Amino acid sequence: MIRLSGRLRSALIIGMQGIRSRKLRTLLSMVSLFLGVLAVVAVQAGSQIAEQAALGNIELLEGVDGTQMMYVSQNDKAPAVVLDALQGKQHAVALVGTRAFIGEPNVSPINKGGGPIDQGASGGFYCSGYSACSPDDNQTQGPPGKAVELSLTAMTGDNRQFQPFRLQSGQWLDFTSPASLAPRIVINTKAAEAFQRYQIPAQMRITGATADPTPQIIGVVDDGSGAPGAYVRYDELANWLPPGAGTSLQVMTAPSETALLQTLKARLTAAGVPAGQLQVRTINSKAHVAEQLELMRLIFLGMAGLVLLIGVAGILNVGLATVGERVEEFALRRALGTPRLLLAGIVLAETLLTGLFTSMLAIGAGVLGLRAAGVLVGNSARFSFLHDLAFPWQAGAAGVAAGLIAGLLGGSIPALRAARIPIATVMRA
Repeated sequence: MIRLSGRLRSALIIGMQGIRSRKLRTLLSMVSLFLGVLAVVAVQAGSQIAEQAALGNIELLEGVDGTQMMYVSQNDKAPAVVLDALQGKQHAVALVGTRAFIGEPNVSPINKGGGPIDQGASGGFYCSGYSACSPDDNQTQGPPGKAVELSLTAMTGDNRQFQPFRLQSGQWLDFTSPASLAPRIVINTKAAEAFQRYQIPAQMRITGATADPTPQIIGVVDDGSGAPGAYVRYDELANWLPPGAGTSLQVMTAPSETALLQTLKARLTAAGVPAGQLQVRTINSKAHVAEQLELMRLIFLGMAGLVLLIGVAGILNVGLATVGERVEEFALRRALGTPRLLLAGIVLAETLLTGLFTSMLAIGAGVLGLRAAGVLVGNSARFSFLHDLAFPWQAGAAGVAAGLIAGLLGGSIPALRAARIPIATVMRA
């Protein structure tokens, strides 16, 4: 083992000396290999970033992987049962969905039905994020006015542990302070765009409420939704709604709260909710995204591999030329007792070190490119995920592996040729 370590150390030392004595050829080898390794790094980093971006949007809308979600059908007794069961629970949140109108009273909203502002009216249909679209027969038709219809989600606790909303401005809801009679709401970016485009009066009408409250808008979040929405504490919304009001009820829990869900299902069934309507689903977003991106990643990796082969050919060409020039040197070393394996190791060490140095340069270029992208376009809403995105370590590992593999492939034939040089060649000198 000590003898093998000595040979390896000798091969690395002599290989480093060979690189320093032939700087120009080493530089040419690195130039031809750099693009190939950079392509591998870019593809791997791009696939990781695309996966994080797609997974991030899905997590905003559905929840992080492992989150358990239970949908409860509308029932007058269900909210009281759910609120009682979740009392004091840190890893379980109930969401009550309803709709609200902010702006002028008794007018048709700009986006009737609660859809995106740019799409205009939805044709008299009400669409909720937690249930299917249904005809809006009970909504009084009024003249067009400056009002925005949005989905209003009331929460018993901070749901960002399950749906990691990105705070854009202001602050998030504080569930530790006393409830306010004027509901404090956090709107999403689509609602903020609507309020910025139109001069909307600060009056909110909630479906089922007996009076119109004046909301306090305290923050803006990116929740991944394409339609206006807002979030409010349930205890503050309950001041304005009769018991049991709301269009939907949803419970989100951590994976460890399976017993709580079983207890909650039993209590809801006893309260009259049909057991078949209590649907529990576990979020598995990462597997879904990975399946969609895997084929694309393999295709681009194949294209990057073709570019990498050009670098391998460049190392092979330079390596064969170098061995041809050093025939007498290698023959003399053989005459002085240097083993064939060590001669092959010397040549292979040069190409492996060249591949390693090139991979370091390619990884550095990838890190700088990602930082530049974050500075240039990271402030835009579409590419906000690039702002604080760290360089994926998988891309760095792939770059190092690509550089070493290219050095191994490009140096194998020159190493074998150096090991087969006969001792008699020294007589040419």
